[in-house]
Amino acid sequence: MSLLSVVPIPTPANVLGPAGLEHDSRAVERLLWLVRSHLDAEVAWVSAFADGQQIIHAASGEIAAMNIPVGEGTDLQGSYCTRVVAGTLPPIIADARRHPVTRDLPVTRELRIGSYIGVPWHGPGGATAGMLCCVSRNPDPALDGEAVRFMTFIAELIGDHMGSPLAQQRQTFHRATKMVKAVLEQRAIKMVFQPVIKLADGVTVAYEALARFNPDIFPSPDRAFAAATQSGLGTDLELLAVQCALERLPDLPDETSLCVNLSADALLTAAASDMLLAHAGNQLIIEVTEHAQIDDYAKLRHALKGLRSAGLKLSIDDAGAGFASLHHILQLQPDIIKLDISLVRGIDTDPARAALARSLVSFAADTDAELIAEGIETAAERSRLAELGLSYGQGFHLARPADLPGPRSNPANQPDATPSHRPGR
Repeated sequence: MSLLSVVPIPTPANVLGPAGLEHDSRAVERLLWLVRSHLDAEVAWVSAFADGQQIIHAASGEIAAMNIPVGEGTDLQGSYCTRVVAGTLPPIIADARRHPVTRDLPVTRELRIGSYIGVPWHGPGGATAGMLCCVSRNPDPALDGEAVRFMTFIAELIGDHMGSPLAQQRQTFHRATKMVKAVLEQRAIKMVFQPVIKLADGVTVAYEALARFNPDIFPSPDRAFAAATQSGLGTDLELLAVQCALERLPDLPDETSLCVNLSADALLTAAASDMLLAHAGNQLIIEVTEHAQIDDYAKLRHALKGLRSAGLKLSIDDAGAGFASLHHILQLQPDIIKLDISLVRGIDTDPARAALARSLVSFAADTDAELIAEGIETAAERSRLAELGLSYGQGFHLARPADLPGPRSNPANQPDATPSHRPGR
């Protein structure tokens, strides 16, 4: 890699606009080149501190030769930088392999550091937010106080760019990507299952698999999947959630189905198709989520054709919530239609909601589809929905998401009940 080499900061187009990103990155790149050239250092980098880690956002120089981990998080406690900020290490280390502190640090060997100089840059509130550093593989006795003053001046300029809204968005992106990757690597998903019951007698006919995450990292599942999508890992997280749900199929109570959620983008992947076909049968229902717009219905129908031929059922949610969901229903002709919570809420006292629900009951009957009401939270809503002709429901009033009860131990089912057909069968 040449002496003038800058690794671009990895940022998705939907987080930073190309024009803003180009302006922000070029300014930082020029400043890194300037400080590296002025000090005759092999590498200059700018990093940010977040969640106990140091993330090098941009670097200039012999990056590969010195193993500089651009875009990756490294343990802050093992770095020179945290010691400089704490005052236990001077900003200049002219000979890192002889210094009594740095000679024993693993990072000295890992990055092949012979000499180091580092100064902090500060965020808008004045707190230390990261470091501007220069390193070389050989000792450099010429580093002095003048070099520190020059670095401090450049750090102030870089801090203006790093503290900009664009840079803060970039740092948020890096943190989100790091957290999502950790979930994927550790399979840190807990699956819970919310029953779908027959409104007439309370018999459970299906369970919807729902992903849950460490609330200290992702307070809600929506945030986890949004972060994954922003990081370009949305499909990976969806497939992991489905895989975790399918692993629980042996625990599924008798005469019930399992419903898993997948976006259209995920359904178009070979990985999703292979995973679902490996568990094909009438026990499995695919619910198409609306996290992303469906651009090619023909392509999606083709992908679903093989799955449905193998016995999997198709469900569309949010019916009645708007034109998009109704368009999905017309285009995909699902086996199951889920009535949106916005239509269910207060249906016992709202004639307009009741009239719309009645029309969807008629539509479902005419298209040979089952209809499930989502988000039932009161006995009055359940009673009114049953009066309108809905056979199935789901919601906190009926049952909250929980673990599966296990085969032949479904507490919602009567032991002597005659097995009833499941949605989509």
